Amino acid sequence: MVRLTADLIWKSPHFFNAVKDRELDLRGNKIPVIENLGATEDQFDTIDLSDNEIVKLENLPYLNRLGTLLINNNRITRINPNIGEFLPKLHTLVLTNNRIVNLVEIDPLASLPKLQYLSLLDNNITKKQNYRLYVIHKLKSLRVLDFKKVKNKERLEAKRLFDSKEAIEEAQKAPPKKVSPPEIPNVPEVAEEQQTPKLVAPTPEQIIAIKAAIVNSQTLEEVARLEKALKSGQLPADFELNDNMVLDNAHEKHEETVQESKDQPDGESDDTKEQKDTDTAPMEEF
Repeated sequence: MVRLTADLIWKSPHFFNAVKDRELDLRGNKIPVIENLGATEDQFDTIDLSDNEIVKLENLPYLNRLGTLLINNNRITRINPNIGEFLPKLHTLVLTNNRIVNLVEIDPLASLPKLQYLSLLDNNITKKQNYRLYVIHKLKSLRVLDFKKVKNKERLEAKRLFDSKEAIEEAQKAPPKKVSPPEIPNVPEVAEEQQTPKLVAPTPEQIIAIKAAIVNSQTLEEVARLEKALKSGQLPADFELNDNMVLDNAHEKHEETVQESKDQPDGESDDTKEQKDTDTAPMEEF
């Protein structure tokens, strides 16, 4: 840890920032306590104390010129109740990512008469019920809270909600609101179930139909698919068969076979008939 000494202040970078304010850069020094800021001699419009280890926003000298205080990424849990007496012209205060928990802990900021821009993002206080309306009710001059413009209807709602001391005390005691994570359906499993076709065993009629379909297939891919179904004994659910057409083709092939058998003498095969024709040819020639 590093003490915020006058020597550190004099050696730290100081420049005119983008909005032409004179700024003192004290960020990232592991400073635990605010002290010795009187050494600035009130020569700065902006002081940046971000990325340190400050626990309390206190021990500030009278700085009439200071308009912006950047003190995000620290460990602040408490604020000096009389901070407004020391920073009468402070209009911008960034307290993002600190450790402010309860609504009552921001009440001291109401003593800052010129405060218009405030950020309390990434503090546990933001999880409190009606947090935004409470802050708007307490800080009358506020124009932007957490980088969102304060609307007139929010002011009216805050006034209506906290119109009594009892309502304010009740809000200060309220536990943080619970944010339950949304239920996310197991999409991959559903998609996988939809994409994977169910397999069913083919009936004897379908086996005949598959064989006939193989004969009538027009592409090699279709032949391979049907042969795979025939070998596995399982028929994909997305495979549609016209049983009547395929069975008709099977009957036609059967009738053709029977007719060919009738045209040939009993016990003679095509090879025997061919052999006879060969034997008789020379005789006729002779």
